[in-house]
Amino acid sequence: MGSKNKLKRFKENETFDNVFQPSRAELIEGHFNLKGNWKQVVFKNQNPLVLELGCGKGEYTVGLAQRYPNKNFVGIDIKGARFWRGAKTALEENINNAAFLRTQIELIEFAFEENEVDEIWITFPDPQIKYKRTKHRLTNIQFLERYKKILKPNGLMHLKTDSEFMHGYTLGLLHGLGYEVLYANHNVYKLEGSPEEVTQIQTFYENQYLEKDKAITYIRFKIN
Repeated sequence: MGSKNKLKRFKENETFDNVFQPSRAELIEGHFNLKGNWKQVVFKNQNPLVLELGCGKGEYTVGLAQRYPNKNFVGIDIKGARFWRGAKTALEENINNAAFLRTQIELIEFAFEENEVDEIWITFPDPQIKYKRTKHRLTNIQFLERYKKILKPNGLMHLKTDSEFMHGYTLGLLHGLGYEVLYANHNVYKLEGSPEEVTQIQTFYENQYLEKDKAITYIRFKIN
């Protein structure tokens, strides 16, 4: 994507009423007024709040919002030029239960209050395979602790990935920590009984993986 196109999208994001872009200082210093108030202020209802971490172009956030109109969805990514597409689609199609937050995932506990979130989706994250990159894996112990703070008791976690490494790493970690694995599937398109929201919503990159006959894995779990 050219720099001019990126700048254009950044500018357009500033005009979208479903995009929120707090500064790092605003979050850390506790000045982000949506923390604890997402349902009331943004969605104006009391429906369950669901996050998608590393939402990319926002296809999954928008797809879930269309599928579940009685839930609120927030796609989170640091790359605003990417989720611009999802935010624009949501506005164009009047999908009022989808919003987008531009921030780093490690700041998530500063953007949401304790017990404010009902579910978290992690879709196709960078597996960070090298050992020295362990701290950047979105399912490492430190990140799981962050999610635990903002999730309601019995809140659900979902991991959908094309990385067998990420799938195995996460399963091993969950079992080692004694967390409850509700469902695990190492090839959702080949094995029967896969949840519909896992197979019927597909991202641009997921379609590319499927064309190469790459297995897509999925885990549903709890971390309380």
